Amino acid sequence: MGEAAQLLGISIDTVRRWADAGRLATGRTAGGHRMVAGVELARLAQELAEAGPGADPSSGGSGASLSARNRFSGLVTRVVRDGVMAQVEIQAGPHRVVSLLSAEAVEELGLEPGVLAVAAVKATNVVVERPR
Repeated sequence: MGEAAQLLGISIDTVRRWADAGRLATGRTAGGHRMVAGVELARLAQELAEAGPGADPSSGGSGASLSARNRFSGLVTRVVRDGVMAQVEIQAGPHRVVSLLSAEAVEELGLEPGVLAVAAVKATNVVVERPR
C-alpha cells in the first residue's frame, strides 16, 4: 500500500480510503496485509493523469512550478509490439512517458502492463515552461 501511494503521489491514508470506497481494488497477502495489483494501480494512475492536476485534491498535484528530473519511476500501462519494435507507455505520477524500443528488449525486461519500470531520459534540448 505504501509503494502504491508513493507511485501515485498520494498519501497512504488516501490509498486506504480509496480502497475502502471501492475506487481501488485490493487483495490480501498470505500474512493478511492489503496489496494492490500492478494492473489495478496502472488503471488508477491513468485515470488520475487523464483528470489532470488539481482535478482531485488528493491526486498529489501541489500546483508548484518545477522542472522534472530525468528519471521517471512508474508503472507500465501499455505495450504495443509491431514486429521488431515496440511502444511502451509508463505512467509516472502525472507524467506519461512513451518510449520506442526493440521488441527483444521489451521481452528481456518483462515489460507488460502493471510492471514497475524506470524511464531514464537523456535529451540535448529540454524546454522548461511555467504556466501563467
